[in-house]
Amino acid sequence: MKIDKKSIKEFYDLDVWRKAHRLVIKIYAITKTFPDSERFGIISQIRRASVSVTANIAEGFSRYHYNNKINFYYHSRGSVSETQNLLLIAKDLKYLSQNEADLLVRDLNEINKMINGLIRSIESQK
Repeated sequence: MKIDKKSIKEFYDLDVWRKAHRLVIKIYAITKTFPDSERFGIISQIRRASVSVTANIAEGFSRYHYNNKINFYYHSRGSVSETQNLLLIAKDLKYLSQNEADLLVRDLNEINKMINGLIRSIESQK
């Protein structure tokens, strides 16, 4: 994934950030249907993990040194896995249907691939 620096001026210009942001909005909406008893449990955790994906992309984008950028993108990728794990738990607890979980995990898999492309792009610039 080669990034054209002329068109990418801010972190929110990155397709991966935009896709991850849309996922955060979906997760906030869907977790509103979870039991109130989970407000300080899985709801809070899954929201924080999904937000961490976008936050680390944003912070990495703003870093000057390539290695710093890549480290934040690695953290973002870790947050993708954390979010996937929490979604699978929510599905097993019957807070999500199989279909809802599958769609969200599919989005996360795509985001993960996009982050990998971003990492490869930065590594090629070193």
